[in-house]
Amino acid sequence: MPQPNPWFSSPADAATRLAEAGYLADPTTATTAYLAGALEKPLLVEGPAGVGKTELAKAVATVTGAELVRLQCYEGLDEARALYEWNYKKQLLRIQSSQGSDQAWSETHDDIFTDEFLLTRPLLTAIRREEPTVLLIDEVDKTDVEVEGLLLEVLSDFQVTIPELGTVAAVRRPFVVLTSNATRELSEAVKRRCLYLHLDYPDAEREREIVTSQVPDLEERVAVRLVETITRLRELELKKAPSIAESVDWARTLVALEIGELDDKAIADTLGVVLKHASDQTKAVKELRLRS
Repeated sequence: MPQPNPWFSSPADAATRLAEAGYLADPTTATTAYLAGALEKPLLVEGPAGVGKTELAKAVATVTGAELVRLQCYEGLDEARALYEWNYKKQLLRIQSSQGSDQAWSETHDDIFTDEFLLTRPLLTAIRREEPTVLLIDEVDKTDVEVEGLLLEVLSDFQVTIPELGTVAAVRRPFVVLTSNATRELSEAVKRRCLYLHLDYPDAEREREIVTSQVPDLEERVAVRLVETITRLRELELKKAPSIAESVDWARTLVALEIGELDDKAIADTLGVVLKHASDQTKAVKELRLRS
């Protein structure tokens, strides 16, 4: 008997429930999130940093009551950190304790390569869970190309092969979200296995909706001015353009400081909330002609 779908019943249901978690999904995002659950296919979300790629996975986990398992990718990530490794110290202790006994080496070998000595990492953890699980493979473009090979078996068949134990297949397929900042091109083999969603910075109206939904105490005219300023900042050639999360942080800052008018002085005084490089702040002050 098929298990009930723990994700979404329709794109509209996805949009409504994600909004309840504070994630305002546009129609394309809501439809793709629904399909990822309905088709049980991994979802590759690509776009610049700070547009809500990671937050989408978190929101799906929140509204569905699923456990979020996160694999944070980085240069040098290997199988031992992504998939599994053996607890060598514990195995050594077991070998030492068996010395002098009548136990044959073959028996000892079989004994130490069991689940008791297995250290599961995010990929294997997500595969083995029987409860609803959201597997977030974050910033996959930061890994080496070789690491993508580790993902192919998981993304194709939702299973992992452990030479000493055999193949571990998922009892319940996780909802898989891969995020990429597009710093390098991912392999076609990975892309073929995924649904694809490109997220960019929202238009001014949607960003204002996001900010005011997260910070309802922010006055409307301040929200409009804030989004206008954020949009202008993103048009500059900065080291790090302000993210949506930083827009929300800025709104919270203005409320905390009881700033009712986002004039040049207020912008200059609080610019460090959204721009985290001195050179970016200097450029912004110059290009926006801010007066402190």
